[in-house]
Amino acid sequence: MLDVDSSTPPILFHHGEQFRLEKLPADRSRVIYPAEPLPGLPDPDESIRDALLNPIDDDPLPTLLTAGMKLTIAFDDLSLPLPSMRKPDIRQRIIEQVLDMAAAAGVDDVHLIAALALHRRMTEAELRHALGDRIYDAFAPQDTLYNHDAEDPEGMVELGLTRHDEQVTMNKRAAESDLLIYVNLNIVSMDGGWKSTATGLSGYSGIRHHHNVKTMRESKSFMDRHKSELHHSNWRQGEVIKAHGPRIFQIETTINNNTFGYDGPLHVLQKREWEWSAKDRATFIGMKKGLDAMPTSARRKIFQGWKAPYELTSVQAGDVDAVHEATLEHCFAQHIVPVEGQTDVLTFGLPYICPYNVNSVMNPILVMCLGLGYFFNMYRGKPLVREGGVLIMSHPTPWEFHPVHHPSYIDFFEQVLTDTTDPIEIEKKYEKQFAEDEWYIHLYRNSYAYHGVHPFYMWYWGAHALQYLGRVIIVGGDPKSVRRLGFTPASTMQDALELASDVVGPRPSITHLHNPPILMADVT
Repeated sequence: MLDVDSSTPPILFHHGEQFRLEKLPADRSRVIYPAEPLPGLPDPDESIRDALLNPIDDDPLPTLLTAGMKLTIAFDDLSLPLPSMRKPDIRQRIIEQVLDMAAAAGVDDVHLIAALALHRRMTEAELRHALGDRIYDAFAPQDTLYNHDAEDPEGMVELGLTRHDEQVTMNKRAAESDLLIYVNLNIVSMDGGWKSTATGLSGYSGIRHHHNVKTMRESKSFMDRHKSELHHSNWRQGEVIKAHGPRIFQIETTINNNTFGYDGPLHVLQKREWEWSAKDRATFIGMKKGLDAMPTSARRKIFQGWKAPYELTSVQAGDVDAVHEATLEHCFAQHIVPVEGQTDVLTFGLPYICPYNVNSVMNPILVMCLGLGYFFNMYRGKPLVREGGVLIMSHPTPWEFHPVHHPSYIDFFEQVLTDTTDPIEIEKKYEKQFAEDEWYIHLYRNSYAYHGVHPFYMWYWGAHALQYLGRVIIVGGDPKSVRRLGFTPASTMQDALELASDVVGPRPSITHLHNPPILMADVT
């Protein structure tokens, strides 16, 4: 934590595929930085093997594998981690070992499923990156490696209802397997646990019970599962899966926050500004000038091509609940930063990527979701900003959409948001129409489009923040896009702070959340 004074250098704000340097007011501003990356495990492959042979509250994996059984391996899709990691991906390392054990046991009925939920399908290149060529070439030609299809009427089953009458649906192949192995890659504490199967392998009829406005508003932090109604619903669905679904062997991993490396072209982004050497400053200035001179498409290609040098910090396998509790401890060890007291104004820069624009475009709805749904929720205890406070985000917010990945987003932006930005009204008037639209379903199943209902969930993701905050201001954004979202545009940070003072009073306290790398504020 840095208390800003007159000698503090300008602070780095991510601004999409660009950067801004901002001078924050002295004596009433503070900057919260992420912790240093934890050391990676010295031998990831040996750690994985040890986890499979010595699971938590379960039998060693080889004893669960028998000839003639039906084995399904599900894995997290391309929305994790962010940005994508350098090869070999952890999913590849784990699944290769699982497959070797399965082959040794004589298991030959094996399917691999990307657990998409309602996300877009992964391309061949994306599957090859996550799993490696050996796995892809062995399974994809046999149609035993594929993307989950939540709209396949022959490929989904209903397992029952929770004690709150929530439907539980599941991929049929996974549900009817003798053993389902789920390979999870945690980047934040929101991931993993029963959310893996209850969401990742489900469909609209199951997901709608926790991806709705009421649940999102009552989830006081998505990153603290014990205070998250989203997670409570997933865990109730997990009870039904445990009672009526397949036997599950959960594998969860955590990584450090070594997003930009210790050297190389982006390493300066991982350093605190007062630690920048003369060489660092020159590197950053040169990089910023170069990016500012490039067309957007060139900048986007550079950043989307970046692969992070993350290191594995833990791997645990076995019983879903026991495994997830151990995972959370490792996750918090990397991300938790103690913070005392709330602030009047919270600021942060939004980077070029979120879970839903990998190899794609950060459209205005995703800007809202990343800022109000994710970064606002990076806390445990209570939000960094006080109720009625102001959130200031920096992002260009272009009026731009990927036509293949986000077709229903375009219609949501053009049709729904011109009518209302109120989540309750949006849910009541429009959700069913988009969710059941045959064209959106066709594009989800046969192209590379997010499900028709997906932009609604992105809007609901920020519902708690919308209700909680007094104003949302976007610095440097396309004014038309920002106003369509229902937010206030500002051309400079100084203008934004003056607008904020109209809501929270003169000389407000300011907290800047400095990321990525990501952090989680433990606010007391």
